[in-house]
Amino acid sequence: MNNSELKLRLRRSGLIVLLAGLCAAMLIYEFAEDIPDDSLGYVIVNGTVYPLATRDSKKYRREVERFGGKAALLFDDFNGWFAQLWQGKTLAKTVASISILLSLGIYLFANSLRPDAPSDSQNAREREKPD
Repeated sequence: MNNSELKLRLRRSGLIVLLAGLCAAMLIYEFAEDIPDDSLGYVIVNGTVYPLATRDSKKYRREVERFGGKAALLFDDFNGWFAQLWQGKTLAKTVASISILLSLGIYLFANSLRPDAPSDSQNAREREKPD
């Protein structure tokens, strides 16, 4: 297989990855439920009700910081954010982003391939051609 055929196959596979990922993201978004909250209670600010999650309470954050310091608090926040990427409607956005990045990587890799080097038989034919 020469490089031009490989480029064509890579571009097609990148397009397939993109279309499959975006279709899957649409289906996930359509059928996914919103993330149920693990509310301890509710906070009312200017007449708007906001759920107060367990990990947002001052007591929880104080205990995490007491056991592990500021780094544990940062890692707990990161862990909570990362876990939310894989649940509910946010999963659809995650799948779409991953498919876009993966197809872009495949496309850029296909474009980075060098053009085909002329083969020995092609060089011989060019030498035999009269000018």
